[in-house]
Amino acid sequence: MIVLPACSDSAAGTTTTTPAPTTTTPAPTSTTTTTPATTTPTATPPSSTTSTTVPRAPAAPGSDSAISLIVDDATRVYRLVVPETLLDQHRKTQRIFDIIMASIAGISLLVGGIGIMNIMLVSVTERTREVGIRLAIGALEREVLGQFLVEAVVLSSFGGLLGIGLALVVSSVLTSLMNIPLVLELWVILLAFGFSAAVGVIFGYVPARRAARLDPIDALRHE
Repeated sequence: MIVLPACSDSAAGTTTTTPAPTTTTPAPTSTTTTTPATTTPTATPPSSTTSTTVPRAPAAPGSDSAISLIVDDATRVYRLVVPETLLDQHRKTQRIFDIIMASIAGISLLVGGIGIMNIMLVSVTERTREVGIRLAIGALEREVLGQFLVEAVVLSSFGGLLGIGLALVVSSVLTSLMNIPLVLELWVILLAFGFSAAVGVIFGYVPARRAARLDPIDALRHE
């Protein structure tokens, strides 16, 4: 081990000790930078147990549809477009179809009534002598009138029942082929039967009145 002697100053006669250099390392200063928080809007899904319906928004000017939003319970949003123009056109088409069907039914009743009237006129002509005999032995006009009216109503009612049965068969076949339920209402069937009976009364009155007003003497001479 070597010991170095201290340096002495000859002029001043003092001893100078050189201190060891010290190095001071500054302590790191921590700086905190505050960044302002930014809020990002996030879509909150609707609850899985509720269904929310947004009110229907009015249609824009010149638009043919109204838009409504429906949020279902499966966190999905559906956009529904209601074509009001198409609905109005469908209503008009349905109205025209109803008018056409009513016209066809009216024409069918008119043609059927004319047919019944012709049949009853032929029946009165063929049974003129029989009517004359009834009138000659004391039958009243209203009795002869009621007889031919009953025959006309029976004839038209039979045709009505036949038409109702045919309509039920055709409706059953069509609904089974189209896989849709068949809905029957009693008042519709009764209304159809009433119309057929009314046709017999209306169009059978003229032949019945003609038979009731026959002269018994002329009727007995008829061959």
